[in-house]
Amino acid sequence: MTLETRALFVHLLTATGAVFAMLAMLAAVQEEWSLMFLWLVVAFAVDGIDGPLARKYEVKTYAPRFDGVLLDLIIDYLTYVFIPAFALFQSGLLPGWTGWFAIIVITFASAMYFADNRMKTADNSFQGFPGCWNMLVIVLFALRPDFWIILALVTVLAIAMFLPLKFIHPVRTERWRALSLPIALAWTFFAGWAAWVDFHPQSWAHWGLNVTSIYLLFAGIAQQIIPSKT
Repeated sequence: MTLETRALFVHLLTATGAVFAMLAMLAAVQEEWSLMFLWLVVAFAVDGIDGPLARKYEVKTYAPRFDGVLLDLIIDYLTYVFIPAFALFQSGLLPGWTGWFAIIVITFASAMYFADNRMKTADNSFQGFPGCWNMLVIVLFALRPDFWIILALVTVLAIAMFLPLKFIHPVRTERWRALSLPIALAWTFFAGWAAWVDFHPQSWAHWGLNVTSIYLLFAGIAQQIIPSKT
């Protein structure tokens, strides 16, 4: 297989995320939430491996016709923002005006964030909350907290998108990667497990999902507080 073919296959792998997004959206329209999240978890897994493959096979050099960064952003907006926001609204977790407020804030703020040229830091982390609403919404489906708590979380995280706060990229942020990457893989497992059992309140998946989510949310901020030894 030529280098050009391998690089093209990486783009094709990334593009499968659009298919998984459509499958997730079809499930969401039918309010089959567990199936929707399973497709989003598959898309999340693809998003986790296509970046390292793109760098390994040098897609910018051997398959320059397609812009992998743009392709990834389009799919990420669908799977990280648009579909989770729809699910949050349609599920009834946010009644009345609160649902409208949430989807407007999430979709608008995320569109601006995804276009922000300063979204990446020098160590390949994210500056500001990186719009991972899929991760928040699946936790909300598992815990089903009071709607005021949901509204507060949405508001705080939307503001945090534009604050000088650091959020790690589990694959690309080198500091603590030996811990961050396994935790990200564990989050993917627990998210799939929670969706598979239809968010059963007694499932141990909820505990794992909560613990791994807290780490992924606050690890970057902790790195800002704790000085590096190097």
